[in-house]
Amino acid sequence: MGLLDGKIVLVNGGTQGVGAAVARAAVREGAAVAVTGRRPEPGEALVAELTAAGGEAVYVHADLARAEAARDAVARVVAVHGRVDCLVNAAGLTSRGTLLDTTPELFDRHIAVNLRAPFFAMQAAVADMVRREAPGTIVNVITSSAHGGQPFLAPYVAAKAGLTGLTRNAAHAHRWDRVRINGLNIGWTATEGEDATQRAFHGAGDDWRERAAERLPMGRLGRPDEIADFVVLLLSDRSGVVTGSVIDWDQNVLGGLD
Repeated sequence: MGLLDGKIVLVNGGTQGVGAAVARAAVREGAAVAVTGRRPEPGEALVAELTAAGGEAVYVHADLARAEAARDAVARVVAVHGRVDCLVNAAGLTSRGTLLDTTPELFDRHIAVNLRAPFFAMQAAVADMVRREAPGTIVNVITSSAHGGQPFLAPYVAAKAGLTGLTRNAAHAHRWDRVRINGLNIGWTATEGEDATQRAFHGAGDDWRERAAERLPMGRLGRPDEIADFVVLLLSDRSGVVTGSVIDWDQNVLGGLD
């Protein structure tokens, strides 16, 4: 018996990085998975990988920068499977901007992907759960930078801090519906997206992971599969009654000083 045996899991931003790792872990634990993403190639490749291993998975094309895309993705999964038991919001935009140089267009895109999309995905998923009078679980992948973050992450932090508040608000609102909603503030993680970001915005070379590891207490970056295991735990009954928690999944300690 897997932790998610028989569950229908939708992973937004599930075609690469942390989202893809969550999809793999969910299938391993017995779930049928739908993953969303803007690019069909990695989405279809992941689905082929999971189905070849005996899992059940589908790719749903969705550009989460579009207001209706998040709700539409939930509707498509409900049309195929009849329900959504678990939702993971793992999509994220990390393009850089400071308070002084962020344009309205960049700010709006961060809000669209990092806050509006999770809001309306949760709206649609919770509506399905409430309609069926069935329990459900949601995990929002946030960021440790939501506590303040670096100066070059101003619009990202604004949106993700909003998602932190939304996570707690929605959890409180729907606790009597037995819908559990939690979040993870993840730290620096070795993903394809982070590699592209480091090269595009920080001039990083091939050894950037090694250089970064030297500055981290555990001597390495976090791994997507580790985060995925934690997400699956929160989605499953094994996490008990926990709801409204936003957990710092990081190796640096908030408020700690050297």
